[in-house]
Amino acid sequence: MIESALNPSSQNTPPSTPTPFAGLGFDNSYARELEGLYVAVTPATVPAPKLLKLNLALAESLGLDTNALKSPEGLAVLSGNQVPPGAQPIAQAYAGHQFGGFSPQLGDGRALLLGEIINRLGKRCDIAFKGSGRTPFSRGGDGKAAVGPVLREYLMGEGMHALGIPTTRVLAAVATGEQVRRETALPGALLSRVASSHLRVGTFQYFAARRDQTMLRRLAEYAIARHDPELMGREDRFIEFFKAVVQRQARLIAQWMSVGFIHGVMNTDNMTISGETIDYGPCAFMESYNPDTVFSSIDHYGRYAYGRQPDIAQWNLARLAESLLELIDQDADRATKTVIAVLEDFPRQYAQHWLQLNRAKLGLDDTASREDDSALINQFLALMQTYKVDYTQAMRYLADVAEGEMERFLDLFGPPGNLDVGTWVAQWQARLSLGSPNASCNAPSSKASASDIAKRMRANNPIYIPRNHQVEAALQAASDQGDLGPFEQLLLVLQDPFTEKPEYLEFALPAAAEQTAVYQTFCGT
Repeated sequence: MIESALNPSSQNTPPSTPTPFAGLGFDNSYARELEGLYVAVTPATVPAPKLLKLNLALAESLGLDTNALKSPEGLAVLSGNQVPPGAQPIAQAYAGHQFGGFSPQLGDGRALLLGEIINRLGKRCDIAFKGSGRTPFSRGGDGKAAVGPVLREYLMGEGMHALGIPTTRVLAAVATGEQVRRETALPGALLSRVASSHLRVGTFQYFAARRDQTMLRRLAEYAIARHDPELMGREDRFIEFFKAVVQRQARLIAQWMSVGFIHGVMNTDNMTISGETIDYGPCAFMESYNPDTVFSSIDHYGRYAYGRQPDIAQWNLARLAESLLELIDQDADRATKTVIAVLEDFPRQYAQHWLQLNRAKLGLDDTASREDDSALINQFLALMQTYKVDYTQAMRYLADVAEGEMERFLDLFGPPGNLDVGTWVAQWQARLSLGSPNASCNAPSSKASASDIAKRMRANNPIYIPRNHQVEAALQAASDQGDLGPFEQLLLVLQDPFTEKPEYLEFALPAAAEQTAVYQTFCGT
């Protein structure tokens, strides 16, 4: 029984051998303080590890020795073949609602928390493996991963990081030299992932489902100490902690929406307490604007469609609230009223972040904000949907219009002379004070102010995102031919998403409509 395996005293942490990571300074607070919420597991050894990609910038920010990481000893650690001194590999337990159905026990089926380190800024970070073999939570799976999904997570994490969106990131991707069986045999790989923590809504659901208030309190105290230490010791710390999680998620989801990101599998075990994006399985980026956009092959009813993400986030947070009720107040009625008030404030917080982000994208000055800005923004989105316009391009090319250059933008909306678009542009120009409400699309503007506005808009509207067809092409080349060239090229482009470069023209273009219409993403398991 997996339940019985959750007694860590019956597990032995694998012995470690001296490596170049002896000074890494692991401090494994999760394993130390939350017995009963994990199983100690040794990573599976792999036959022929090969470093596919090392995230040098991330490694340096963590204070790691990049030369040591690139050494044979470093590869042994990054492949799971050797456990560094001080690390304590564990598979974390959690529950979760998956597509609305509750599973009281999920857990890391193909992941391991290697340990925690303190980075150069004094911040605690998790280093975890994904694809490192079976655990007691694998539920019949092999616990392994393939090259394609591993490199997808690397690309997506770095792309989101460059866009300024909180995210887990991949430290290293390693080929294992073995084949994993999916629909066909695929080259195996594993990754090492860095996160502020791997605490999830589902982590709290695990103990709540068992009515274990003692362990639930320990977990909540741990989460507060790790993510909201200013609340420690306060009488109202549990409700204030819940408020903090709600605030982080409201901003995160607004950021997703601002770049057209679709997570694809917003189960409660994939929502972090830290407010970081986690699990890049069936994720994708919307191209032609449509709130109903779904790419995930397992999302048959559109539960996690692009436009439903804010509602699903609130639903997931309600599940966290249910888990915390007895900690917040022993009086059930009082606790329920308290958390409902917080949950009901989520739409306001989300809308506030959404409006702030979209004002910046449209060049609208917050200091002169107007009540009808939301309507102006929504009218623009409606035009995109009506004319099936690429979201990223429309937002980006609108900056051209601010400077009086109309061609690229108007070409997106079909034949010249589109009166719907012309009317909206005139309204937008009036809001910017670049023209009058009755001005034409070609209304003159102040060059100085227009230049400033366009510059501000381009700083908030990427020209490059991880285009789905480009991601797939890069992953296919790496998986099928062992060619990392397309992956490296795409990664280079995504690391500077706001600077337009003529040589990267193809990376700014969406896929053909017929290609996007049949595009699907998969979990990678």
